[in-house]
Amino acid sequence: MFKWFFAFALTGFLGSHHPIFVSVTEIEHNIAEKTLEISCKIFTDDFETTLRKKHNGKIDLLDAKVKTSMNPIVNDYIQKHLKLVVNGKPVALQFLGFEQQEEGIVSFYEVKNIIQVKKVEVINDLLYEYLPQQMEIMHVTVNGERKSSRLNNPDSKAEFTFGAKP
Repeated sequence: MFKWFFAFALTGFLGSHHPIFVSVTEIEHNIAEKTLEISCKIFTDDFETTLRKKHNGKIDLLDAKVKTSMNPIVNDYIQKHLKLVVNGKPVALQFLGFEQQEEGIVSFYEVKNIIQVKKVEVINDLLYEYLPQQMEIMHVTVNGERKSSRLNNPDSKAEFTFGAKP
């Protein structure tokens, strides 16, 4: 379900500094479970820097000893900067947790009781206050049909329509 964007692969060759500033959000409709499954991948260093500017306490997303205390901080930030509207109705993201994957932090969410998806509106401004060159890549998959969009700061809204005949 989760495919890597080429920028994350580049970090292995370029060290801890990366040439572009991007987050990748994957949204997939699980028909059998009647849910939307959402993941957001953000470079760890950029995410920690952003969170440190907003919180006075220690921010360390890689330290397993403090992960429990990091969960609400990660969730709060993502919830404020990623909003979904499905079929014209705002939906609530349920936080499932986060983990480190290569150079990034991936947070996982779910939206329950989504029987059918015709339109998904995504409002996404993750890390916009930290980096003016931040971009957002979004992939939305419904009934096996995948659509993608890119937002460059300050643009923060993308729409995806499914099932409509051209």
